[in-house]
Amino acid sequence: MIFGTTVRPVWVCAVLLAAMPFAAVGQIPQVPPAPAGTVAPPQGISLRPDYMLGPNDQVLVRVPQEEQINDQPFRVDEEGYVHLPVAGRVRAEGLTVQALEAAIAAKLREFILNPTVSITVVQFRSDPVFLVGAFRAPGIYTLQGRRTLLEMLASTGGTLPNASRRVRVTRRAEFGPIPLPNAVEDMDKKTTSVEISLQSLWESINSPEDLILQGYDVITVERAERVYVTGEVVRPLPIELGERDSISVAQAITESGGLTQFAKKDKVRILRPVLGTSRRAQIEVDLQRIFEGKENDYPLLPNDVLFVAKAEGKAFLVPVAGSMIASLPFVIISLASR
Repeated sequence: MIFGTTVRPVWVCAVLLAAMPFAAVGQIPQVPPAPAGTVAPPQGISLRPDYMLGPNDQVLVRVPQEEQINDQPFRVDEEGYVHLPVAGRVRAEGLTVQALEAAIAAKLREFILNPTVSITVVQFRSDPVFLVGAFRAPGIYTLQGRRTLLEMLASTGGTLPNASRRVRVTRRAEFGPIPLPNAVEDMDKKTTSVEISLQSLWESINSPEDLILQGYDVITVERAERVYVTGEVVRPLPIELGERDSISVAQAITESGGLTQFAKKDKVRILRPVLGTSRRAQIEVDLQRIFEGKENDYPLLPNDVLFVAKAEGKAFLVPVAGSMIASLPFVIISLASR
């Protein structure tokens, strides 16, 4: 018997958690309480495409052609199956979301013409960890036995090329404090967190910073912090700090290819963000005196803008291409005074 009447091509789409705010997911009606050991994903963290379903994961199944299934939650049982009206018992353990969609669609084709199936995971089984930010594969991963930070980073592809060289691990208080001396406790959020250098993590053997991960740990990596050089330099560009906390004005000018002949050296400006506002404070630096060794170099901090102004000076004559002004062999331009 055919229940569906609309003929469409078969398609199976994965509905990633990134496409739906998790607060909205938590408001889905008729979802039974999750058993102990399951967790709803934190807001802003998406399910990775190759996440393998397992017992106690809860999925929301959408099949518009079948009201008994559409927009209903189903839990993967201890044997790894979901039990659906019409479709019956469907193996879910070890399948990705996309693979389970395909398996359910195949079952429903016996009863429904061209079933449309999409699935969202709304509760996860115990022991998830969350990778957030500039990772190659950010998302939710389940711990399988004892895993360290380094093992998790290696197995998930590591960070993007433009990622910061430091990661932050945040742990819930009920799992105990992070056992590192520089860990910071947040009494309000009931967490401890620590920043770890990726370079030291990769280079050290049995480093204490290679933490044994706990359930619900959040591992975060930001994009690399930068300073920005603009104005009368050869190559205006952003400069990534990488492992550095700062870079000096002279270093930034050098990485930008040096000054142009029109640069105003005695009044180079640093535009520094004012915390909590959209304004920038202005700091003037005499680059001429720094280059002459008469003043100390000045540090640039993350998100500083170094602006080299153009000096006003006397005019001089330079040749100009005939295609610009055929009748004039020279044009007057400004020369920066030194």
